[in-house]
Formats: sequence, C-alpha cells, structure tokens
Amino acid sequence: MIKITDLKIPLTYDLEMLEDIAAKRLRIEHSRIESISIAKRSVNSRDKQDIYFDMTIVVCVSGDENEILSLIWDKSVSKEIELFYPMSKEKKLKERPVVVGCGPAGLFAALILAEAGAKPILLERGLDVDSRRQKVLKFWQTGILDTGTNVQFGEGGAGTFSDGKLKIGYKDFRKMKVLREFVEAGAPPEIMYLSKPHIGTDRLHKTVKGIREKIISLGGEVRFNANVKETLLKDGHVTGVRFLENGENTEIYTDNVVMAIGHSSRDTLESLLLSGVHMEQKPFAMGVRIEHPQQMIDKIQYGAFAGNPALGAADYRMVVHLQNGRGVYTFCMCPGGTVVAATSEENRITTNGMSEFARAGRNANTALLVTIEKKDLGSDDPLAGVMFQRRIEAAAFSAGGGGYKAPVQRLEDFLHKRKTTAFGEVLPTYLPGTEFSEVDSYLPDYITNSLRQAIIEMGEWMPGWAYPDALLTGAETRSSSPVRITRGDSFEALGIKGLYPCGEGAGYAGGIISAAVDGVICAEQILSK
Repeated sequence: MIKITDLKIPLTYDLEMLEDIAAKRLRIEHSRIESISIAKRSVNSRDKQDIYFDMTIVVCVSGDENEILSLIWDKSVSKEIELFYPMSKEKKLKERPVVVGCGPAGLFAALILAEAGAKPILLERGLDVDSRRQKVLKFWQTGILDTGTNVQFGEGGAGTFSDGKLKIGYKDFRKMKVLREFVEAGAPPEIMYLSKPHIGTDRLHKTVKGIREKIISLGGEVRFNANVKETLLKDGHVTGVRFLENGENTEIYTDNVVMAIGHSSRDTLESLLLSGVHMEQKPFAMGVRIEHPQQMIDKIQYGAFAGNPALGAADYRMVVHLQNGRGVYTFCMCPGGTVVAATSEENRITTNGMSEFARAGRNANTALLVTIEKKDLGSDDPLAGVMFQRRIEAAAFSAGGGGYKAPVQRLEDFLHKRKTTAFGEVLPTYLPGTEFSEVDSYLPDYITNSLRQAIIEMGEWMPGWAYPDALLTGAETRSSSPVRITRGDSFEALGIKGLYPCGEGAGYAGGIISAAVDGVICAEQILSK
C-alpha cells in the first residue's frame, strides 16, 4: 500500500475525486487503483475564506508498488507501514489477576489479560452501563443521587458521560489497538482517521458493553457492585483484595492487582494510603464550565462556511499564561453539548460536559480551568488536593441552594463582579437545575481573578468569544486526579510487588486513549513476568 500525505481536499470531496487525485500523484492509470482509505483527516480553517480538509490517504494498487515509488520524487508519497498490535501469547499465571475499575484503563488491562488466556476478574464498584444510565438520568431529572453508581462510578468510567473524545495525537503504537477495539465494539469507524474523533455519549454505552462481552467470551469475569475496601499486602507483595459485593464482604486472593480506580475513587485512595501505598500530590486545575450558542462558535471558527454539514459543529481550544504565573486553559470542549451534574458524593457539586454523536445541541460548552499550585493546598498531605476539591464542591453546592442545583452567572456579570438576575440569550443545559450565584462565592480569589484576566485575553484571540450572555456554571473540579500513586520502572507501586497503579485515577493518563494505553501496558507487565 502507498501513503499520500499533505493533500488539500475540498469539503465536497467524494471517492471518485480521491481516486483521481491518487492516480495523478502516483502517475498511474485510474484502473490500477484497487482501493482507497483515509488515514487522517483534519479541518484547515486558518483562512476563513478557504476552508478545506488536510488529508492523508492510503492507496492499494495493482502491480509492483516499488516500481511506482521508484519513479516518483515526492516526499509526500511513500510506502505505507501499517502498525498492528501483536496477538498476546498465551500465558499461564499462578493466580487469576484482578483488575479494579471498569473505565478505559481497567477494560483494556482486562482485555489484554483475557486475550492471553489469563482469565482476569474485573471488579467495578458501580453497575453495568445500562443500569448506570438509568441511575444517572434519574439523578439529572430528580436530584436523587446514588453514591455507588453515577457519572463517576460504573461500567465505562467517567468518560462514558463525557462525549467519548479521543486524543488521537497520543504517541504510542498501542493506540491503534485501542481504536480498533472501539470500532469492533460499535464505535463509529471514522475514529480511525479523524484528527479530533469522538464516539458520542449516546453510542459509548454500546461500545463499552461490546468490550465487556469480549472479555467475558475470552474467559474473563466482570463483577458489578463490587467496591474494593482493602488491598491485602504481605511482606511487600500484594496478596489479594477485600471488597463489598452486593452488601457482603468478599475476598479474592491473587498476586497481581491492577488499580484502575479513576479520579473520583477517593475512599479507595484513602484506603491505599492507610495500607502504606506511596502517593504524592500531582498538578491539577479547577474552574467552571462556560456555555455559548453553538451557532456563534461555528461562525467564529468557520466564517461563511458555518453550518456546512461536512464540517459539523465547531470546537476550539485556548491556553493563556498569565503574568501571575497561573495557566488558564479550555478543556473537554463539547460542541452542541450539555453541562452535566457529575458529583459522586452527597451535598457536593461538580460539573462536566458531554455531547451526543450528532453534536446537535443548541449550546457549546467547555471547562475553563486555572492551574492549582502546591502552595494553594496548604499541606504536604498526598490527599490535600482531594480535600481541596471537596471544599470547593461543598461551597458550590451551597451556592446553588441545595438539591444539586448548580450556581450560574452571566459572563458580563462575572467580569463586573455583580450577581446575575436574568438569563440573556444563553440558557443553561445543566440538570437538575440552576440558581443565580456569583462564581466568587465558591471559588477563591486567585482562581476568579485569573479567570477574569484570561477571559479578556481569550476574547482577543477569538473575537466574539467573550460574549456577555455566555454562561458560567460551577464548579469544575475533577478534570484530572490531584494524586499520583507512585510506581517504578516495572509499573508496580513503589515497594509493592504485584500492585499496578493504572490510568487517570493513579495519575498516569489524561483521557480515554492514554488511560486505555496505560491499561494495556500494565497488562503487558503482568504477562512479561
């Protein structure tokens, strides 16, 4: 197969156009092209008067590929080297490995172990994805929270209710394994080539379920409502886990445990710390969600091309480095999406964002975050960041007036430090409901002052973005884990053989792809023993 890069392709392209372009670039007859696939596609919108796709294609031709390549002096044309993740060799382990957590890190650790015939046991504190969706919808509609199953806990992890955005630029060949498994399990095939792919919250549950069913078909076991309460250790080795399953204490003995607990399993972190597992503070950020009309973002980003069905809903990403030393940035941007109630603890508010596959909602939203420094925590305790998050979440709950209503404020009112009394053009998408309250009532000054400075700069970068009626909803506290469970070169926890801290909750990933890849690596470490 032959790869052709750096192609400028109009938005109206079709397969016949790609075949014509390939034939000209390869200097061959059209009839010699057997197939064409897109390897990469991104929107180039630098010139709002001429928006097009940057594209890489892979062409399968009849005849000798090397002969064709020998006649072409073009750096954009080369032989395609397709990377495949090797099949796992069958591995007989002394005891069945245990994987704690059913997010992307845990699912892929279990999948790799299952493919090797290791018959892993996957423990998830929440419920299966279908039951979980019902619990989450009930919370959003009624404000009745289930602390065991929610946006944070349950099959699929926190990402199941966050659009399924995939950071395709993650540089590890294992990501292709992850993407192929997603597609095989029901994700849209275009995630294999889009520069900013997403699965969509409405499709993620089917994808997650498909991966679980594959694990089971390979001899793995998945147990829901199984909340790990203690990691059993002896003489510097893991010996098993003790967990509460459907209200009953249960133990499993094993010499390999993958801890893929996610960034909100605070009680598990506390238990691990008490057991002597080494942890350290890790950088993180906090702030609010900001909502704009999606049509406004489309117009800002695409100009006259806004609304073109080939482009879909526009997104954006901005980073500002302030003179006070703080970084402020947008995160988890959800075109045509909603702001969601994402708490897992009673009487606390934390927000997140999600979009369905079509991204057809009226509003765009993104997290607007300020970096938190060690001095802000006022303690060397490894869990000081968790305690800080909890204080902010409790303050946001109070500002919202209870019932898990979120505090909201118009952007113009926030900039002028005045309370909002009426909505403008932008209406909130957050459920169970909202209450007018000032951002300054639940976030400290160094965060709100940094937000004000950054908003002005961002408005200069994206004219029109600092829209007076844009809506701030808070608080956004769990963009990443504030803790890292320290591990060594073997990926095992420091001083503890057989315990593998894994994924975002352990401080080693920052999204679905990186978490899944970390799960793959931890499984490889177990199988390499």
